[in-house]
Amino acid sequence: MGKEIERKFLLANDQWRKKGEGTLFRQGYILSDPAKTVRVRICNHKGFLTIKGIGKGISRPEFEYEIPFDDADFLLDNFCEHPILEKIRYRIEHQEMIWEIDEFLGENAGLLLAEIELETENQIFSRPQWVGREVTGITRYYNSSLVKYPYKDWKD
Repeated sequence: MGKEIERKFLLANDQWRKKGEGTLFRQGYILSDPAKTVRVRICNHKGFLTIKGIGKGISRPEFEYEIPFDDADFLLDNFCEHPILEKIRYRIEHQEMIWEIDEFLGENAGLLLAEIELETENQIFSRPQWVGREVTGITRYYNSSLVKYPYKDWKD
């Protein structure tokens, strides 16, 4: 069974920008509720279908499958909640671990998040100086929440 163990952070500064090239992601949600999500994603002209279950701590079951690009494109246009989430993802190595930084576009422009995937919930890792406050578990920062409640509408 697939498992995702992930921690999410705001960014403290722009020092990460010198460290990597970005890739455009388009993703949408066929189903998004607190217990499960079904996501469609396109990046690098490839399509993916991802199913995630309810989390326990910072872990949750995750199953991801590559699907034909044309199928993913059709699902995004016809089956997913709108607006479709768009972001540029940067992959940056820091002390032998990969950080993924998402720079959101469209209705979520201005939001920047850093994520790190871990092998275990207790895994120790070094936080780069450009990583700020942790927001793991705060639902409004979930990608599925950003479709329903975009960053542009946040009051604080």
